[in-house]
Amino acid sequence: MGCSFRSATNPKKQLIIATRNPDKFREIRAVLSDLKLEFLSLIDFPDLPEIEEDGQTIEENAIKKATEIHNHTGLPCLADDTGLEVDSLGGAPGVYSSRYAGETATYADNCRKLLEEMEGIPYPQRTAHFRCVMALVTKNKVITTEGVCEGYILTQMRGQNGFGYDPLFWVEPYGKTFAEMEPELKNRISHRAIALNKMKPHLLNLFSTEDFGLCSGKFK
Repeated sequence: MGCSFRSATNPKKQLIIATRNPDKFREIRAVLSDLKLEFLSLIDFPDLPEIEEDGQTIEENAIKKATEIHNHTGLPCLADDTGLEVDSLGGAPGVYSSRYAGETATYADNCRKLLEEMEGIPYPQRTAHFRCVMALVTKNKVITTEGVCEGYILTQMRGQNGFGYDPLFWVEPYGKTFAEMEPELKNRISHRAIALNKMKPHLLNLFSTEDFGLCSGKFK
């Protein structure tokens, strides 16, 4: 069912983070914690449909997720899409990072496939970077920011923190993988943290003007 929108305030200062991934939600909420907003995830909206991430770029996927969730709920929505781009693999897995080893792949499945694809490649040629695009969608605006973090792909997983490809992603200046870092450090230097910190001024402006275009009907 479609929504008719109206300009209205959001007294609870609610922001939807367009993810059902608890690891990603926790990380985004931590970086934005100083904004004093009420953060909601898609778990708070069990009736929302799954969104097919069929964009050709991570920016397209981020914008699509944020737009569809905003259209269903009327609340401001922040979505990200992130890709690991490995130079020796021509930028793969890229936009397919979360499903590199298949649609139902686990973190471990994706890491194993990446190790197999890179078998025999020497360390100097194992350069890679994480790219994250954040998309903020409200009634009148679509804003995107991007963050990139450079690193290397190790030949074996190291560390117990983080998620996704974090156990393989070595950040040379710190001598650790993302999965070996304390969350506080990762949340200062990661691709996602860079994109989120670029987004903060836009969020501050949004919640000071309080013009969200709230939906006057219920979503399906």
